[in-house]
Amino acid sequence: MIDLLNGLLAQYMPEYGESAWLILSGAICVIAVVADLVARSTIAQLMRQAEKTKILWDDVFLNSFSRPLLFLIWLAAGYWLLQIFEQHFAIQILGDENPLPKLVPVILFAWSCLRFLKRLEQVLVMPDRMKKPMDPTTVGALSRLLRLIVTIIIVLIIMQSYGYSISGILAFGGIGGIAVGFAAKDLLANFFGGLMIYLDRPFKVGDWIRSPDKQIEGTVEDIGWRQTRIRTFDKRPLYVPNSTFANISVENPSRMTNRRIYEYIGVRYDDAAQVEQIIADVKAMLKSHPEIDTRQTLIVNLDRFGPSSLDFFIYTFTQTTDWIRFHEIKQDVMLKIMQIIESNGAEFAFPTTTVHLHGMPSGLHSEATAEAP
Repeated sequence: MIDLLNGLLAQYMPEYGESAWLILSGAICVIAVVADLVARSTIAQLMRQAEKTKILWDDVFLNSFSRPLLFLIWLAAGYWLLQIFEQHFAIQILGDENPLPKLVPVILFAWSCLRFLKRLEQVLVMPDRMKKPMDPTTVGALSRLLRLIVTIIIVLIIMQSYGYSISGILAFGGIGGIAVGFAAKDLLANFFGGLMIYLDRPFKVGDWIRSPDKQIEGTVEDIGWRQTRIRTFDKRPLYVPNSTFANISVENPSRMTNRRIYEYIGVRYDDAAQVEQIIADVKAMLKSHPEIDTRQTLIVNLDRFGPSSLDFFIYTFTQTTDWIRFHEIKQDVMLKIMQIIESNGAEFAFPTTTVHLHGMPSGLHSEATAEAP
């Protein structure tokens, strides 16, 4: 390319002589500027057209390859300028066997692929771009894994281009991998534990989880390759190795469909005649309550004869899973139960004790019972 331009200058503009390299350098800079402006304008037009379509891949593709393309224009201009300087000043900068010109397209393609994966990761979780957005945790894990694979391949290609033996590296990796596996078994266990979390998806970032086997409870903030960061309810960060989740049971309350109200209420033995009506009124109240999910199990029944009360229980589910809203609904239900008991002329029971003295005359026994508080 440079020899062709030098020949054209020597043939048609011989009067410039020693200044030819300056003219060539200026021409290359002008061509680079024009090419950059044309490329930017073309890409902008294509992006506007892509945004009007419902196809997902077109704008992701353009966004990924636009910046490497613009960089390639100026990289080519810089390469030609270096060749001009080498010829004019009789110096050697690039060298005859420099593999960089062959590696540049590979590196730029890899850069474009990495940008493509990153942009695709962002788009796949957007509810306004996807009818069914994918799980951010899974998408992020797969994206990181693919970017790691692309990076390793590019590094191996570069090493091969500079004369390093890839076969030796791969052989060393096969033999040394065994030793590294024994030395870093905990690290590998955490890595595969994190991989299982990404694949099985027992929880994701933002979920509230707890374990009945360990003192683990809080909101998941980050799932890394080695450990998971959980924010406990007292706002302390808890770092759990991923291998731990392979050996414990994990409960995910964030995925519950309803919250349960399960309470016992006791009324006095003196109000036994009103218990049946109280239970009927409470059941009717729950069935008509707008916040109670009547499609789920709903039970109101007398359950036991307590030491000092007749105990019935309520077992029902709210429609909401929000913790704060649940307690507001539960409070409303309990207040309504209080009103029902009061409206039926009954009272809540409280612990009482009646003492019977064996052998006491009947008159004294009656008098002692009457005087008892």
